[in-house]
Amino acid sequence: MDLNKKQLLNYLLLPLSGIFFVISFLRKWFYKIGLFKVHNFATPVIVVGNIIVGGTGKTPIVIALVKHFQALGKQVGVVSRGYKGTHQQGSLLVENDTPASVCGDEPLLILLETQAPIMVNKNRTAALKDLINNNKIDLVISDDGLQHYAMGRQVEIAVINSARRFGNGFFLPAGPMREPKSRLKTVDFVINNGSKTKEITTKTAPQTFSNLVPKAFINLVTNQQQPVDFFNHHACYGVTGIGYPQGFFDTLSALGVELIISKTFADHHFYSQNDLTFENDYPIIMTAKDCVKCDSFATKQMWYLHSQASLDEEFLTQLSAKL
Repeated sequence: MDLNKKQLLNYLLLPLSGIFFVISFLRKWFYKIGLFKVHNFATPVIVVGNIIVGGTGKTPIVIALVKHFQALGKQVGVVSRGYKGTHQQGSLLVENDTPASVCGDEPLLILLETQAPIMVNKNRTAALKDLINNNKIDLVISDDGLQHYAMGRQVEIAVINSARRFGNGFFLPAGPMREPKSRLKTVDFVINNGSKTKEITTKTAPQTFSNLVPKAFINLVTNQQQPVDFFNHHACYGVTGIGYPQGFFDTLSALGVELIISKTFADHHFYSQNDLTFENDYPIIMTAKDCVKCDSFATKQMWYLHSQASLDEEFLTQLSAKL
């Protein structure tokens, strides 16, 4: 079912969406009035989340924020629920050799990019507590968790994908909405991801923008780096399992890559060797998030596009002022 369109099945699911909305509203209200407990910590917490399901580009922004605060001399930690990972009970401190299948692809990618301590737990509050108690941490960033109201936070950042925006506008399961658009008025910042303008809607918290900037192509086996024009006019296979795959394929096309096949898997897909078997030996290009799940069967045919999220300096200054 396409959560970006209004088709018959989407409309048939609207009664369930109504139930989802009511439960979500009551749950949030119970936290607000103190019926459900909010766990606050002395260590500042920044939540980077969204109000829809699926990819909005949060993780590259989390990585960029971690690196920004590390450059300022702060000890930064990250908490995540480890979506799609097999780890279920208690907290897991992610190591460089922790399989993505155990901790989830995004926590492992954040660790490999930043070497910050990453704590995975289905209960984010428990992850936060264990991270702070077992590490010297000045600041915690939560990858997702905007709706995890049991976890106290100093700053909320909502990320909106400029292409997907709010899908069909319906609540789960008829559409992608976790919370209403009015939620964007209560966060501290809204990042319009993938756009060079700050215009999302007039009824939000202060808006800024971010773009994913391609930096290099990196070979999975040799770690050889090549400039972003390396595959210009070259026939390649494009493969990805992210929330918004078309954005990745559009980026490759903009870099001059001639995509013979654009192969898409579900977000957070865990790859097998058969998934990346093709008739010819053209280069296979993926995202970094895809590649952390391919180490066990990687070949020199496989490359990933290393990209970094750009963040506005004025936003970073305002963010620091809130901590």
